[in-house]
Amino acid sequence: MSIPQSGGGPIERHEQLAEYLASGCKPKEDWRIGTEHEKFGYVKGTYAPLPYDGPCSIKAMLEGLRDAHGWAPVYEGDAIIGVTKDGANVSLEPGGQLELSGAPLETIHQTCDEVNDHLRDVKGIADRIGAGFIGLGAAPIWKYEEMPVMPKGRYRLMTSYMDKVGTMGKSMMYRTCTVQVNLDFASEADMVKKLRVALALQPVATALFANSPFFDGKPNGHRSWRSRIWRDLDASRTGMLPFVFEEGMGFERYVQYALDVPMYFVYRDGKYINALGQSFRDFLKGQLPALPGETPTLSDWADHLTTAFPEARIKKYMEMRGADGGPWRRLCALPAFWVGLMYDQGALDAAWDIAKGWDHETREALRVAASEKALAAEVNGIKMHDLAREVLALSEAGLKARAKVGAGGLVPDETHFLNALKESVESGKTPADELLEHYHGDWNGDLSKIYGSYSY
Repeated sequence: MSIPQSGGGPIERHEQLAEYLASGCKPKEDWRIGTEHEKFGYVKGTYAPLPYDGPCSIKAMLEGLRDAHGWAPVYEGDAIIGVTKDGANVSLEPGGQLELSGAPLETIHQTCDEVNDHLRDVKGIADRIGAGFIGLGAAPIWKYEEMPVMPKGRYRLMTSYMDKVGTMGKSMMYRTCTVQVNLDFASEADMVKKLRVALALQPVATALFANSPFFDGKPNGHRSWRSRIWRDLDASRTGMLPFVFEEGMGFERYVQYALDVPMYFVYRDGKYINALGQSFRDFLKGQLPALPGETPTLSDWADHLTTAFPEARIKKYMEMRGADGGPWRRLCALPAFWVGLMYDQGALDAAWDIAKGWDHETREALRVAASEKALAAEVNGIKMHDLAREVLALSEAGLKARAKVGAGGLVPDETHFLNALKESVESGKTPADELLEHYHGDWNGDLSKIYGSYSY
């Protein structure tokens, strides 16, 4: 989840809300790739989640990155809550999940180098303090009551609100991890097509990256329990956004959606002010109960945009949000998958040709089926395994067309980053399927074996 945003000064005209989104439009040569991934930290030996404070803790991890690798600390009050360097930042999710929000980079080669450097640095510090980190979509064993609470005001407010609007909000906050990629758009029309493709094909990413078949210490009946959790979080701010596929979609239509999303907070002078359930529309009129008589800034608008959680969303860029956290190869595969589809016009057009005939019910059914059965899902005659194979071929073609070389010119393009996904399509097995095979096989139902086998 996001750190406080810097969007700009006072909002004096309604048009500024859409203009803020439109200001992200860039020519193709300036398009970049921003990869984000979260991971669970644990105490070696006990496998307990990392607390915030102490010699083996999240705080010690952040201080290690600061002291050993030159990251600048980010504080909330007296508590270190993140670090930042060279356009990237490392921050905390509510239950102590450590998140890298990578710098905007030109190629998958660069973003994968960034991921690998980060995991190497994290492992070095973790080994010194007795911690480990693992990439999964959901915490396999820990109960909600066991999870630590990070010292961030935003999360305290959200936690108290979640049970009022859904049944799984706290599970999402404290016991899930994702990998996502942030991509650019050239124009309003380009944004619309990309957002439609992103939403329609997000279930394919959910299926390919499914990696959360365990919860509360046992199999949960889903391949992506993380995806299942999002369906019962808060209907007002999650989902597949059917309006995106309607006539008239554009920046202003997304503004109207975001204005309908109930507020969480207003950030002022280093503190989060409770605005739970209140209306940004009222804020624009100076009628927000939390701050009577005060009107918002563009920074407030930027903050508010981070509190909508659909399967894909826009800010000044677009976020693909449907994948479980996972092993390092898939942390590079996720941006490769979407860059291949989104950054080559031929691939993007072909991807839209696949999905443009689907109605909302089909898109939603694919989302549900992907979380349950991953590549074995089938909806209205659409077989997920076949769909994934077709979409992956488009992504590979898009990466070939980009022809971004790596390794000093020795690697001709970025297609090899899709190898983990191609293996899944060839075998029909996702990471979740492999985990279940271990659980019912050589692990003999002992989920503690997952830490030794799948940690970074």
